[in-house]
Amino acid sequence: MIFGLEFPPLSHVVNWPEFVGDDTWGINKVVLVYFMAALLTMLIFILGNKKQLVPTGAQNLAEVAVEFVEDGIVMDTIGPKGVKYTPLLLSFFFFVFFCNIFEIIPVIQMPATARIALPMFLALFAYVVYHGSGFKEHGPFGYIKHALIVPGLPFALHFLVVPIEFVSKFLVQPFSHTVRLFANLLAGHILLVTFATLSSALWALGPGLVILPLPALAVVAFTAFELLVSFLQAYVFTLLAGVYIGAAISHEH
Repeated sequence: MIFGLEFPPLSHVVNWPEFVGDDTWGINKVVLVYFMAALLTMLIFILGNKKQLVPTGAQNLAEVAVEFVEDGIVMDTIGPKGVKYTPLLLSFFFFVFFCNIFEIIPVIQMPATARIALPMFLALFAYVVYHGSGFKEHGPFGYIKHALIVPGLPFALHFLVVPIEFVSKFLVQPFSHTVRLFANLLAGHILLVTFATLSSALWALGPGLVILPLPALAVVAFTAFELLVSFLQAYVFTLLAGVYIGAAISHEH
């Protein structure tokens, strides 16, 4: 408590009571966001799958979204042979974006990606995909060589570089992929909660307080900023998945 203002503990910021069930199998606000994000993501595919020659309305929006992911991510990170990964990366982008954007939706106001379980699951799923694609493309021994051996490096340096590459690509990479998404959304969520609590507490102490508009304006500014963060973090997560897939299936020239 600071100057009579009581801020909720972190456990109250990211943990929500279950609507249905218990702590193990219950449905709470975060799980509800998972469901809604999945439904909205599927809706993108359903709308984009129509066969109208002249797309209109929602179908036009869906097709623009598909082209954005395919041209802006798939082609840039994997190339033409990465077209088959477009549905996966499209799913990553929109599912993460919808999970993020609920942070600023009234009443819900909770990004599901501020809980580490979802970013970790998605990062591990991507981990299996890009390493699995690498093994399929190069074969077991060929992929290990491709992933760990740096071409043109003096032989003696391989004793130093190979362990570093192994730790980086097989151990650290999924961890950093997880934390980049989780930490950014958790930090933004905490900022919004902090300034919203401050505004509410100051209003309760006295509507005429001179400093009252400052935290209220900060809530508005951070809300607009988190809209941008929601998009950028979905883009970065998907982009990195594309980069990892591209690196795994690439061939040395």
